[in-house]
Amino acid sequence: MSEHLPESKYLDPEVLQKLGDLELIAREVVEGLRVGSHRSPLRGFSTEFAHHRQYVPGDSLRTIDWRVYGRSDRYYTKLYEAETNFDCHVLIDSSSSMTYGSGKVSKLEYAKFLAASLAYLVLKQRDSVGLSVFDSEIRAYLPPRSTMGVLLEMDRLLRDAKPTPKTAIAKQLHDVALMMKRRSFVIVLSDFLSEADDVLAGLEHLRFAGHNVMVLHTLDPHELEFPFEGTWQFDGLEGEEPLITQPERIKEDYLANLNEYLTTFQDGCVASQIDYALVDTSRPLDVFLNEFFHQRESLLNGSAGRTGA
Repeated sequence: MSEHLPESKYLDPEVLQKLGDLELIAREVVEGLRVGSHRSPLRGFSTEFAHHRQYVPGDSLRTIDWRVYGRSDRYYTKLYEAETNFDCHVLIDSSSSMTYGSGKVSKLEYAKFLAASLAYLVLKQRDSVGLSVFDSEIRAYLPPRSTMGVLLEMDRLLRDAKPTPKTAIAKQLHDVALMMKRRSFVIVLSDFLSEADDVLAGLEHLRFAGHNVMVLHTLDPHELEFPFEGTWQFDGLEGEEPLITQPERIKEDYLANLNEYLTTFQDGCVASQIDYALVDTSRPLDVFLNEFFHQRESLLNGSAGRTGA
C-alpha cells in the first residue's frame, strides 16, 4: 500500500517503513481462539474457510491458495470466518493541556502523528478506520472507511483541530459508546488530566458495549520527570490559576501524586481488559509502536495460553 500513500502532513514514509508488518489484533479474537468461544466478528484467526479474495500486494504469502493458482494462473488468498473487517475509531483529545511540549513537538502534535500511523496500519490490514476529535464535546467526526482516501480526510481534520480550554473526556467516552452500533476497536489518545475514576467509568462503558479499547496515555517527558530548577510560573492550560514556585520544593510531592495516579489508572485499565500504554513524547514514534505492539501481542498470547490451560 505504501506505493500509493497519499500526501499527508502526519504520515512519515520513513516511520511507516520501520513499522514493518505490525498488525492490530483484537483481544477477543486471540482469547477466543484458545478457549473456544463463539465465532468472532472481528479480524483474527479461524480454521473455518469462508471465501477467496484476489491477492493484493501486502497480503501474506502464507494465505495464497496454490491449488487455485495452479488451475487459474492467478493469485488468490484464503479468507476465514473470523476475518470479517472491524471498524477502528481513533479518538484524539484536542484540549489545551495537550498543547504543552517541552521539545519540538507538543503532546497534541505527537498524538496526531501517532493517530495517522495507526490509521495506516489499520488500512494496511484491510480494516476500516475513522477519527473523532474532542475536547468538551466532539469537534470533528469521520466515520470508519477502508479506502486509502480516508487518510487524506483524517489529515485535513487533524490539521484543522484547534485546542480549546477544557476537556470533558469522561462524558465524551460515554457519548462515543452510545454512538457506535457495531462492535469496534476504539483507540483513545489523551493526557487524561481528569479524575481517574471518571475516565475509567467512561472506558468501562465502551468495554461493556463489547468494544476493544486501547488507551495511549500521551505525556511530555517534563511532566513525567519534573526537571525544573530555579523559580518558575506554571500557567494552567485549562483555566487554572497560575502558580509561582520553586519546583525543587514540590517535586517530591508532584512525582508521588503522579505515580499514584498513573498506577490507579493503569491498574483500572488492566482490570477492565483495556490495553494501556504510557506514551513519552520524546520517544521516536516507530520505536514506541514497535515495542508496544510486540509487548501487547506477547501479553495477549500469554493470557490466552493461561486461560486455555
